[in-house]
Amino acid sequence: MYEQRTYRHDIKDRDLVSFKAAVKETDLYIRASRDLSAEAVAAINEVRGPLERYISEHPIFLHSLEPLPVDRHAPEVVQRMQQAARMAKVGPMAAVAGAVAQMVGEKLLHSSAEIIVENGGDIYLKVDRIRVVAIYAGESVFSGKLAIEVVPDRTPLGICTSSGRVGPSLSLGVADAAVVVAPSAALADAAATAVGNAVKSGDDVDAALEIGRRIKGVNGIVVIAGSNLGVWGDIRLSNV
Repeated sequence: MYEQRTYRHDIKDRDLVSFKAAVKETDLYIRASRDLSAEAVAAINEVRGPLERYISEHPIFLHSLEPLPVDRHAPEVVQRMQQAARMAKVGPMAAVAGAVAQMVGEKLLHSSAEIIVENGGDIYLKVDRIRVVAIYAGESVFSGKLAIEVVPDRTPLGICTSSGRVGPSLSLGVADAAVVVAPSAALADAAATAVGNAVKSGDDVDAALEIGRRIKGVNGIVVIAGSNLGVWGDIRLSNV
């Protein structure tokens, strides 16, 4: 089911060109130095094609909620997802949005020095000036009021969000937003799922942060559950 992504209109800086690129279920919102729509669609197809074929031959990859062994003969996107899922102890599809965003973004970096790729709340970005990424957390009092400040020399990186209340993605928890920052967007996506799954109530914010903190490669975490907010790691929040 498609959910209208109205948060995409809440962009304040205007120095980059914004455009969409969509193929089947993949619906990306991209910002770059110029319109790279055609290149982005080609990049999506390059990533999706091998992934779709692998899933058709290995249906367990699509349905497993547990990590699977890394298949060294699989396409790169599959291996990235499997590796991230094993590190976060979740199923491989928990890393799909982040992996696709990053691999498309990496291809577009050949044509633009700055790239921001958003894939349903999961973001890969490489920037050359300070940017802020607002946190959308549904009906929480913090929604749209906080942002993560991104420093150029810390990029490229992934900023990914899992929610038990917003969007169509599977979450076993009730967090309004579990946000993870990591150099790998696939890992950030998988880790956000693991962190979000741990939030069964507002009282679980600290426990969820601890789970994310133990995942190697995670730089920072923000967890929002109603009026409860938790932050860990190398992360700087600012007001929107």
